[in-house]
Amino acid sequence: MDVFLGVDVGTQGVRAVAVSRAGALAGHGAVPLTGSRDGPRHEQDPAAWWTASVEACRLALRSVPAGSVRAVAVDGTSGTILLTDRHGRPLTPALMYDDTRATAYVERVNEVGRAVWDSLGYRRMHAAWALPKLLWLLDRHPSGRAAHPVDVVNRRLVGHAVPTDVNSALKTGAHTRDVRWPHEVLDALGVPASALPDLVRPGTVIGAVGAAGSAATGLPPGVPVVAGTTDGCAALLASGRVGAGSWNSALGTTLVLKGVTTDPVQDPSGIVYSHRGPDGGWLPGGASGAGGGVLARDFPGRDLAALDRRASLHEPARALAYPLTASGERFPFAAPSARGFVLGDFGPDDRYAALLQGVAYIERLCLDYLDLLGAPIDGALTFTGGATASPYWCSLRASILNRPVTLPTRPEPALGAAILAAWALSPTHRLADVAAEMVRISATIDPHAPGRFDATYLQLVDELASRGWLPTTLASHAHQRLA
Repeated sequence: MDVFLGVDVGTQGVRAVAVSRAGALAGHGAVPLTGSRDGPRHEQDPAAWWTASVEACRLALRSVPAGSVRAVAVDGTSGTILLTDRHGRPLTPALMYDDTRATAYVERVNEVGRAVWDSLGYRRMHAAWALPKLLWLLDRHPSGRAAHPVDVVNRRLVGHAVPTDVNSALKTGAHTRDVRWPHEVLDALGVPASALPDLVRPGTVIGAVGAAGSAATGLPPGVPVVAGTTDGCAALLASGRVGAGSWNSALGTTLVLKGVTTDPVQDPSGIVYSHRGPDGGWLPGGASGAGGGVLARDFPGRDLAALDRRASLHEPARALAYPLTASGERFPFAAPSARGFVLGDFGPDDRYAALLQGVAYIERLCLDYLDLLGAPIDGALTFTGGATASPYWCSLRASILNRPVTLPTRPEPALGAAILAAWALSPTHRLADVAAEMVRISATIDPHAPGRFDATYLQLVDELASRGWLPTTLASHAHQRLA
């Protein structure tokens, strides 16, 4: 059968899946990645992305008949950037999506680019975005060329420089509506055109697997390489629900919400930004600093299934947790000074339960913020990401959100990349139809305790507001929606 390969270059690892047009899994592979954190710094070795991608592809293709792969697409983290030389060799480590060392460059980026950022709806950039980090890098390597995770892997697959998708380049300053670089802004900031890759929409064929890429990965030479997208956008495609008004919550190391709207969401605070839909429309959303990474940090090596069973006895937990994986928050509010906390010490089981609940409270606050901005949030809601491996956490999140959710059978961005690869070779088909064909729904989860967590949710809202991190307008809106 014909299969399509999707490769997800994530924070904790690279995953590859080979999937048929009917949604049958032909193969999969996963290889871990490591990084380095030190205060505001978060780095990865970009060479490791290719090494891990090679191994993940080979694992995914072990049982796939030779010659059956029709296309491949790669997704990667949003806001991660590095510099390479003109041959594509890394000159710097990759500054990851939550690295904030470039704070000193943000004011100038927003001053010079205000008109463009306003026109695109997000109004302003933040320290974790890629453009401030690019300026920081260019000050140290003036001849370097910008690259994103997808660029590093795609170049090795094809064997020469390739365009990047406009969604992966959004936080580097790409004009998502016109699919171009705003050189009037970038020139003024000192970013030469020669330092930037060409831009295309996601789903565009950008090359073919070359001889070296084939020998490394096991992909047949000549297979089309399709421009991918960000991991959040890919997770949305993997939900199978890409009609206007749908939302997907991808929970892994961090939390990413992504939805589908007919127009870009306008956010005066610059927190929500809208990626470009591959076949039209917009994909607004945001990435929080909260997420499942706190479990690996605070409960390393533990049996999480056993902890889940005990956590069910703590609803709601006596402790109150704000589960940031690192310092600083990006969504649903921007607060570089924010720090995670757990209030109350009632034992490890209660603490674990508080962390699970705290992530879901932030998830709910994200939806409240989207509602405050006027985005439609009452459509289909799906869960994807590594956290869907926990049935209890999925049920808990549905209860805290007070709404039913659906779970795709393979809730991972790599499947979304494979869907994009299949759609690129199906020019007469709508993306929504291709996604519906390739995604299988495993379950629908109804809230098991609607309303039980409302009071504790508002307690966390008030605590975040009292610390000066959460704007009072959002805190008031969260209260009003429960009135």
